[in-house]
Amino acid sequence: MEELTVEVLRAWARTALVELGRARTEIDELNVYPVPDGDTGTNLYLTWEAACDALPAGELTFAEAIQTFGRGALLGARGNSGVITSQLIRACGLRLAENLPRDQGADDNADLRMSESAAFADALKYAADAAYGAVAQPVEGTMLTVARAAATGATTAANDGKSLADVCLAAVASARQALTKTTEQLDVLRRAGVVDAGGAGLVVILGAMESVLTGQIVRVDVPARVEPQGENAESQDGPAYEVMYLLDAPDDKVADFRQILAGLGDSVVVVGGDGLWNVHVHTDDVGAAIEHGIDIGRPHRIRVIHFADQAHHEPPPGRAVIAVVAGEGLADLFQEAGAQVIIGGPGRRCSTGELLRAMEKSKAPEIVLLPNDSDSLAVAEAAATAARQDGIRVAVIPTRAQVQGLAAIAVHDPERSFDDDVVHLSAAAGQTRHGAVTIAVKDAWTMAGRCRIGDALGVVDGDFALITEDLQEAAFGVVDRLLGGGGELLTIVTGRDADPALAAALERHVRRNRKDVDVVVYDGGQDRYPLLIGVE
Repeated sequence: MEELTVEVLRAWARTALVELGRARTEIDELNVYPVPDGDTGTNLYLTWEAACDALPAGELTFAEAIQTFGRGALLGARGNSGVITSQLIRACGLRLAENLPRDQGADDNADLRMSESAAFADALKYAADAAYGAVAQPVEGTMLTVARAAATGATTAANDGKSLADVCLAAVASARQALTKTTEQLDVLRRAGVVDAGGAGLVVILGAMESVLTGQIVRVDVPARVEPQGENAESQDGPAYEVMYLLDAPDDKVADFRQILAGLGDSVVVVGGDGLWNVHVHTDDVGAAIEHGIDIGRPHRIRVIHFADQAHHEPPPGRAVIAVVAGEGLADLFQEAGAQVIIGGPGRRCSTGELLRAMEKSKAPEIVLLPNDSDSLAVAEAAATAARQDGIRVAVIPTRAQVQGLAAIAVHDPERSFDDDVVHLSAAAGQTRHGAVTIAVKDAWTMAGRCRIGDALGVVDGDFALITEDLQEAAFGVVDRLLGGGGELLTIVTGRDADPALAAALERHVRRNRKDVDVVVYDGGQDRYPLLIGVE
């Protein structure tokens, strides 16, 4: 793949989110700088998830896509690492949109445009410089160092006339090499025997781009902790509070504001532009950190974390998981796993009011929603927005299929912190590909072509992918396509009127052709779909 397009951006976004979810725990365990609060991996995941959620479906220009993705990261940035990452994303995107003006006429300034590889390298350098500029007191041995190394490696490759994929390979290789050196660049990392956690997350993100551009799956293994070199490796004195907020303020006021915050504490990062900024500081004077924001603009979405409380990792009480289910059997499965259920599914979409009533009935201060189909996703988001106005913490896991919801609820643990639980559920759902088989009830055009009443239809990841005359043939085709991308567990959920022989035949087919795949079969009781299928 030799062109940066909206499709490449979407693929990179999805791939990086999955990989950050996979590596989140390992990155959290590396987190000893700037404070040993063990949440860098979680913050990076949540920041990236916010960027992905902001990227709308449908046709977009490259400039529109990169702008909304960057704004989503800015608004959803969590923690020091998340705020810096949001600046890297936003600055890189702005630079790419300038260097690759595809929204202009095909021949406009054609001789002045950069090649894809040169534009990508230039954007990485611009983003690294912007990230350094956003930090009041840049420190080497952090993700800033890794970002600059990636840009340097990419620039060297681009200057040598390398292809886009090769430039990306060079960026990732340089970032990995810089990451290994961070241990010796910061005493706190050396004493703990770890590399920088934020830098490790950035390498994971760049590795996802390598996967997309080369077409090969690149798994970045996060370096493990080595033997600490010294006493009290993770103890560190410093400010007691982390303060974060969004700030509406004029751009020309921010440079002085950043330096004022630097006088109040450390880990000062102020990123953004065009009147909207994300502010992060570690300080003992919470009031002053917020008041200085008021002096130049309007702070909002203010969050304050007391590090001493966070270090205990005590899970807050009372968390409910509410799932929209498509059948009685599915309801039993979700309830056995600890969820409260609302009956929905094809032909009966749940409403915002039903979800709000269920949330009110739960009386829980923390709620996780599993919409479990695409149509219910927007309803769940609307209900969550309304509930948050009453002070309830609500997270919507973007499950677009019942089997994704089953994968998510299987890893739910009420003893975890809310953010930690949300990350686990999101990762499990995101790593589950889904399919189904059904019978056409009318003549229609589909993504797979024209179908007629009575045809067997195979659905893959929400789209009609094949049309046959036989349900069994459709089921085999769906499973073969889903397993074509790999997988270890196949889940089959049978519908209310499904012939038991259909699921049995599908199970035999998988056991005969893919002995490495485990198969489980559940009675879901859903209408319209004789089989729902998931691959993890």
